[in-house]
Amino acid sequence: MDEVARLLTLLALAGGALTLVGGAFVFYLDETRRIRRTLAEALSGEPNPLLVARGRGRGIGFNMTTGEVAVAWDRGAWRLSYRVDELFGVELILDRQVAARAFRGEPRRPLDQLAAPEERVRLRFVFDDPAHPDFEMDLWRPEDEGRHGRPDAETALHEANRWMARMEALLRRAVSPRPAAPPPVVAAPIAAQATPAPAPSPPGPLFETFADEDDDDLPWDDEDGDEAERDNLTA
Repeated sequence: MDEVARLLTLLALAGGALTLVGGAFVFYLDETRRIRRTLAEALSGEPNPLLVARGRGRGIGFNMTTGEVAVAWDRGAWRLSYRVDELFGVELILDRQVAARAFRGEPRRPLDQLAAPEERVRLRFVFDDPAHPDFEMDLWRPEDEGRHGRPDAETALHEANRWMARMEALLRRAVSPRPAAPPPVVAAPIAAQATPAPAPSPPGPLFETFADEDDDDLPWDDEDGDEAERDNLTA
């Protein structure tokens, strides 16, 4: 009896351990988590914003700090990285028509009506890359109806329209001209202080008179001689 109880206890413990291992395995291999991990590795950080198409194994994420965008498919087994400025535009495809679009340098074409789609709700991201020019994500298809974790057509349409507005803001922000930097202020060279020219001296006399310092009595100053000469003339 004791052996049977011990065997049942061991079986219960083994079953619990297997359940825990299986739950951890399913948690780790969850589609959304795998895509998130792949994009986090590509972006060197947690992707924000992030969009995952459940049931398609595809996702796209942004790292606005580093200015990078990455896409992943095949449940995160493959990935590609771009710069944000390589994102050329986004299209919203309903069924087989482009219902809205936002492209760099072009006026936005908004979604005019929210009619229920019949075939698909798809987002198409266009990149400036000849090798991999676009990346498509189907957010809804008719076979998604009633499946756990899959959005319905209306929810997928609103989510796609929300991402169109987000991408339009991102593209407009990326192409908005930056304010021109003010020109550098260059200090003007200090002019050498000129030495003031000496003031001109007043002009001297045109003629100079030289007199003998020792001769105090000049001929024209001899008054006695003049009087004697006048007396001789009158006599």
